[in-house]
Amino acid sequence: MQKTTLLLATSALVLTPILASAETLRWARAGDSLTLDPHAQNEGPTHTLAHQIYEPLIIRDHFGQFQGALATEWAPKPDDPSVWVFKLREGVTFHDGSAFTAEDVVFSFERAKSETSAMKELLTSISEVRAVDDMTVEFVTEGPNPILPNNFTNLFIMDKGWTEANGVTRVQDIANGETTFAATNAMGTGPYVLTSREPDVRTVLTINPDYWGADDFPLQVTEIIYTPIQNAATRVAALLSGEVDFIQDVPVQDLERVAGTDGLEVQTAAQNRVIFLGMNSGADDLDSDNVEGANPLADARVRKAMNMAINRDAIKQVVMRGQSAPAGMIAPPFVNGWTAEMDGAAMTDIDAAKALMEEAGYGDGFSIQLDCPNDRYINDEAICQAVVGMLGQIGVTVNLDAKPKAQHFPLIQNGETNFYMLGWGVPTYDSEYVFNFLVHTREGDRGSWNNTGFSNAEVDAKIVSLASETDLAVRNQTIAEIWQVVQDEQLYLPIHHQVLNWGNTSAVGYPNVSPEDDPKFKFFEMN
Repeated sequence: MQKTTLLLATSALVLTPILASAETLRWARAGDSLTLDPHAQNEGPTHTLAHQIYEPLIIRDHFGQFQGALATEWAPKPDDPSVWVFKLREGVTFHDGSAFTAEDVVFSFERAKSETSAMKELLTSISEVRAVDDMTVEFVTEGPNPILPNNFTNLFIMDKGWTEANGVTRVQDIANGETTFAATNAMGTGPYVLTSREPDVRTVLTINPDYWGADDFPLQVTEIIYTPIQNAATRVAALLSGEVDFIQDVPVQDLERVAGTDGLEVQTAAQNRVIFLGMNSGADDLDSDNVEGANPLADARVRKAMNMAINRDAIKQVVMRGQSAPAGMIAPPFVNGWTAEMDGAAMTDIDAAKALMEEAGYGDGFSIQLDCPNDRYINDEAICQAVVGMLGQIGVTVNLDAKPKAQHFPLIQNGETNFYMLGWGVPTYDSEYVFNFLVHTREGDRGSWNNTGFSNAEVDAKIVSLASETDLAVRNQTIAEIWQVVQDEQLYLPIHHQVLNWGNTSAVGYPNVSPEDDPKFKFFEMN
């Protein structure tokens, strides 16, 4: 395929053996990838960068549909539905030229199942991963798992030999501040090769000249310069001035300005992500409130009162400039188990909220700290500031502590926050993903993001059953029952479903804005 030439003012021209011309894409977003270790953090921007370098067995394309990556076929074994058989793509090599085989797949999945992996909840039903031959892998599950492939789209395959040689067979313990060779270096099979990495400053990728998909994808972007720009005004200014070509997070206050500028475009879509607040309701006492010897969040009436105090419509109109959809549950509409009834249940009622606070014994209110990121979600700190004022109306005095996501997320993972903001996307499009991470008791290989302290053995058993229930009617009924508990207990305070806004120069083209907000640049074209 002949590629057109576009040399932008600050672009570097990079020649490669497979293209007649080269295109540099200068990409920016609010926050950087947290690590290059593909199993260390289950976080959107981290996965987005990883998708350029590493590959899973299956991806979702920009229309949300399954597409083979390192696997070409997958299906349950005809005579044993507890075994999924994956046929691997032949002729694939890692960036150093070593051959990709089933051994790398087995190694990568075992690594991703390990204690420090952030991906282990996706693999709880797998009892064994085995190589049948160099190009065939079998996944043995504890009972038939009809949606197993849904869990694989962000499960990246590493080079076993490279990982062993560099002493990184163990997944980076990012929650406790560990740094490893795999955190700043990478060896994948993907369309782009890591050239340089300065965390929070600049990452440069160049085209993989031996990429297996050279004839299947446009691959018109041949160099990527990735620059995290936390400040919203600076990020927009970089796009307006031509310093960058593509930003993933156009601030809502600048949408019209960007869209109205010659040579620039804005693409908007509903995102597979809900923004919410979590509460530590399980502790006997809290260290971040002014209540001695008790935990006000342990009372469901307090949690429900706080939920009633949040005016989601006001946040939508004032903070988000109309770019959000108020949420009543912590799952996006894309997800199996979502219902309009539950999602529309969050109603603002200050009088009823005050009555609940009085009934719970907190008529005079209390104070508590809210931990919030300031570089992860759209207007995250501004949303938290709005919530501070809203909760103040019912006597809850909130002390806001906003910090970068690299410092914020470990607070949740290590159980060091009592009241916090989190956003959750569901790449499997199924409620089991939400339950495994956010509802199941925090123990073993489940509940790693459940900082609420909620623990219910009956609910846990129901969550576990979802991985092997083949009767979809029964399975969906179980999902509905779990959601009812989540809603009745008011485990979380949903805020809204996020809307994503991509901004780019007219020279950048792509097939569709993915609800996953994970651009895969091998699909992009340069006009």
